[in-house]
Amino acid sequence: MGKFVVKQTSTGFKFDLKAGNGETIAVSEVYTTEAACLNGIESVKKNCVGEVEDQTAAEVVAVKHPKFEVYTDKAGEFRFRLKARNGEIIAVSEGYTAKAGCLNGIESVKKNAPEAEVVKADA
Repeated sequence: MGKFVVKQTSTGFKFDLKAGNGETIAVSEVYTTEAACLNGIESVKKNCVGEVEDQTAAEVVAVKHPKFEVYTDKAGEFRFRLKARNGEIIAVSEGYTAKAGCLNGIESVKKNAPEAEVVKADA
């Protein structure tokens, strides 16, 4: 079972969504307050049911929010970002060398996020 790990940073709070094996699947932006960070987690749980919009495809088929956007970064790696109903980015992935790995990451978010427990990182 996955879990959201809330961490305090020098500028606020962020979360990492980890799979059952401890691998980080997605991370958040830095929120100014812990309450805002917890709201972000709830938003991921609610919005992770979205479809996938593959922006690396020859023809991009636009998908309504909430959605996962698959794209390539400057290094040429595949990444995804989860956007909420309002279009805000609420979680992003690491870089993947293969698109299949990126799509597996999305499936892992869909599987783990809805029931994931929220824990605080050890300081």
